[in-house]
Amino acid sequence: MPPALRTTLQKQRFLFLQGVCSPFFPRLADALRARGHDVRKVNFTVGDRMYWRRGNAVSYRGPMDALPDFYKQQFEAHGTTDIVLFGDCRPVHRPAIELAKALNLRVHVFEEGYFRPFWITLEQGGVNGHSSLPRDPDWYREQAKHVPHFGNGTSFKAPFWKRAAYDVGYNFWAGLNPILHRGVRSHVPYSPLTEYLGYIRRGLRIQRLQKQSSKLVELLIAEAPHTPFYLMPLQLANDAQIVHHSPFKSMAEAMRATVLSFAKHAPSQTRLAIKIHPLDPGLVNYRHLLLKWARELDISERIIYLESGNLPAILSNAAGVITVNSTVGGSSLVHGCPTIALGQAIYNLPGLTFQHGLDAFWRQKTKPNARLFQNFRNVVINHSQINGGFYSKQGILLAIENCLTKIINQPEQPRIRDISASYPSSMPDMQFDSIEK
Repeated sequence: MPPALRTTLQKQRFLFLQGVCSPFFPRLADALRARGHDVRKVNFTVGDRMYWRRGNAVSYRGPMDALPDFYKQQFEAHGTTDIVLFGDCRPVHRPAIELAKALNLRVHVFEEGYFRPFWITLEQGGVNGHSSLPRDPDWYREQAKHVPHFGNGTSFKAPFWKRAAYDVGYNFWAGLNPILHRGVRSHVPYSPLTEYLGYIRRGLRIQRLQKQSSKLVELLIAEAPHTPFYLMPLQLANDAQIVHHSPFKSMAEAMRATVLSFAKHAPSQTRLAIKIHPLDPGLVNYRHLLLKWARELDISERIIYLESGNLPAILSNAAGVITVNSTVGGSSLVHGCPTIALGQAIYNLPGLTFQHGLDAFWRQKTKPNARLFQNFRNVVINHSQINGGFYSKQGILLAIENCLTKIINQPEQPRIRDISASYPSSMPDMQFDSIEK
């Protein structure tokens, strides 16, 4: 049998780690098993157990410092060839990724999409700040010659209530984790009950706050021609992008750095709008912090707090966007809005984002190069995006259908990394005179 054919027919042995709070991982496992591959699972919480229900699973109870030895034993005992996980910064995942790479196993990392809502991310080795995608604009210009043009992908319905129901179903069992998984450290800094109580408190006043925000957005847009405004979209407080891929310890720290810089360096006739993340549980009172800092800096009339708002309309009229590394930064580039990323982001490239620091951005901002962005988008989608979703039946079926060819018999090092060895992979240095979804 020719070597190429033997490779094509080779059985892979997958070890699934933590997935997203939905049936996506179990159904992906079903599809892989149906194609003759072996799938095993490690459960780290009772929620993991309840969602899996596919057999061939082991429950890890701790401690965290024993994880490297545990993974080594699992890999050796079952001849693991691939590991599959969601979120490469979770404490339970880092030892597995490091060991898998050392042993030349394939590492398949899922994450929310870089270009939402109809794409999810699947990269080999790592995502976001750990992505193998180069940070050189010329590389994207060259690679774009060899990849197709991508639209928005096949659309599907993904009602928010279903995502919320999956999350509640997963965390319903969280009270048992200190007993059955007492040695496992979560990537979430607070309990599900605390988070849900926050959502309830926010939900009780959301209609009133949304009406206020809607009026403020109308005012900002109407007065933008003579009073330009900047937008800073907040990310979730526990976002791994903030914790692991930015110079800030928290979203509040990033917000404070932006407000201080705005007060000192932005033109006096401009405004700064801070928009909270739509899924923020309200555990950090950003409004209180923002108004407090604005009073101290004597810029209260120039600072706007938004609970919600029509993001496309805001981006189409904003003078610029300041983000740490939110996917809103990518949306900002779509709208041709001047953008600065204060942390590591795959789109933080010369020609797309401002590269000379936050203090200079207020007066020296430049629009992104539209052609470069299209090249960038096509290459990133071709390399890392899967048309589909995690939280609806249609989205899950579409995602599984589209991701199997990337998971089955794919080399650990993606093709683009091999041809990009001569390109720099480091992020540009960010300079702040003042120092924070």
